[in-house]
Amino acid sequence: MAFTTAARTGGPVPAPAPPSSRLPRSRTPYLLLLPGLVWLGLFFAVPVATLFSTSLQTRVPGGEIGEYTQTFRFANYLDTIGEYHVQFVRSFLYAGLATVLALLIAYPLAYYIAQRAGRWRNILLVLVVAPFYASFILRTIAWRQILGEEGPIVPVLRFLHLIPAGATVTASAVAVVAGLTYNFLPFMTLPLYASLERIDPRFIEAGGDLYANPFTTFRRVTLPLSMPGVVAGTLLTFIPAAGDYINATLLGRQPKTTMIGNVVESRFLRVVDYPTAATLSFLLMAAILVLVFGYVRRAGTEELV
Repeated sequence: MAFTTAARTGGPVPAPAPPSSRLPRSRTPYLLLLPGLVWLGLFFAVPVATLFSTSLQTRVPGGEIGEYTQTFRFANYLDTIGEYHVQFVRSFLYAGLATVLALLIAYPLAYYIAQRAGRWRNILLVLVVAPFYASFILRTIAWRQILGEEGPIVPVLRFLHLIPAGATVTASAVAVVAGLTYNFLPFMTLPLYASLERIDPRFIEAGGDLYANPFTTFRRVTLPLSMPGVVAGTLLTFIPAAGDYINATLLGRQPKTTMIGNVVESRFLRVVDYPTAATLSFLLMAAILVLVFGYVRRAGTEELV
């Protein structure tokens, strides 16, 4: 009534009250996150927790094969590290070598596709992802034929006197690293292409305008701008390569090339030693996680994780 009288008498009309700051927030973002959280909980958190629980079990005395009980034996980790540390080191060494080789091969390829390919860009990208149309195992078997006695690699190496007359390339560390490099090369190429394709060509032209030679322009402009692609590609290559066992099985075929993935596969499916296999799997995940965070922080691209 007071507001009406003030309006009729020409007095000042008070401003409307501001909306309350305590209105309930929208629940839509949380509802959108719910399916992903449920998926992660069911297919990541629960399996990891089960894996950790299995790693602390011990075999039932006098029990059947595969019969274990929960004893919370943390000494399983010390025993496993002491017995299989060689396979751990070998797995990270092979994965690291394959990652470096894939980077050296993929960077020029991705740079050419992104900056120089022109109308051939789409065709070259299709050729990069074409290996995914074939099975991973079939590609590895084909690589074994390429490196075999009947393949084109061994005769050339013998002609150049790089290997002795009776030596072979298969069943060796060289074959395993070559297989890892080939199989995971697209995982390195595509992130590099995506990063290089977003670089504004004017930045590279500016380097030339400032009298920088091509190498200096690449080192000071192109490489720093493509570092997100380098980090993403190396992670996508190193992580699956460290846990791979197909290449070591088909191309290595000897104890000196056994990787940690081969030990896990053997312990789970052949020996039926679930605690040791679970311990190896958990240690591999933890080691890769530590290496990834250390590498990302060292590369200065923490926003990628």
